[in-house]
Order: sequence, then C-alpha cells, then structure tokens
Amino acid sequence: MTTPSLTGSAQAARRRELGAFGEAYAARHLVERGMVLLDRNWRCEAGEIDLVLRDGRVLVVCEVKTRSSTAFGSPLEGVTERKAARLRRLAARWLAEHRVHPDEVRIDLVGVLVPCSGGPTLEHVPGVG
Repeated sequence: MTTPSLTGSAQAARRRELGAFGEAYAARHLVERGMVLLDRNWRCEAGEIDLVLRDGRVLVVCEVKTRSSTAFGSPLEGVTERKAARLRRLAARWLAEHRVHPDEVRIDLVGVLVPCSGGPTLEHVPGVG
C-alpha cells in the first residue's frame, strides 16, 4: 500500500511549521549563549528578518534556514549572495525604523537540520555579511 502524498496546501503548512520550529530552536540556542532577542519575524514590503538580536554592543540580524534532510544540500546552502545583500538592506531599514545606532551590525546565519529520526542539529555562522 502506498502513502498518499500531501496536497500543496498541506506541504506549505508543513514547511511553515518546520520553519517556525527552526526559528524558535535557533532563537533559544542564541539566547542561551548570551544574546538578547530584540525582534522576531520583522517584516516590511522589502522582506523579512527572522531574528534580530543584541550580542554585547553588536546588533545581529540572523537568517535561519531549516530543512528536514540534506537531499538538496545543507540548510546554509539555501542562503545565496543575493539573500545576504537583501539582509543587509533589511538591517539598515530595521535600524532606521527603530532609531537604533549600534557600534556594529553583523549578519549571522543559522542552519537547523531536523531529520525524521534523532534530534535537531544547529550550525551557527556569525559575520557573513
């Protein structure tokens, strides 16, 4: 007997759920390492920032990529140079809208892998852009 495939809307809901889990997992990991979470899923017409944190005197804009397998590469391979450039523009927009003037701004990436069996794993790459 074969398992019925998920409909498009069910697949989209599953992806959103996986992404939300990954963002929460990443936020918890970064806060446990001393960062302060300032904003989550901040949106404007130009895009979205997954996490905005403070690491000492540094403002950190963090992109979180979550995958359930490495069949299409690691989660971090999903972040292209184009996406990194957009994150830099979004960081400037967030700073302007919140009237924040940190000593430094850093773009971090977090990849979360949530396999079918076993626990999730996380890779944090600070300062990519």
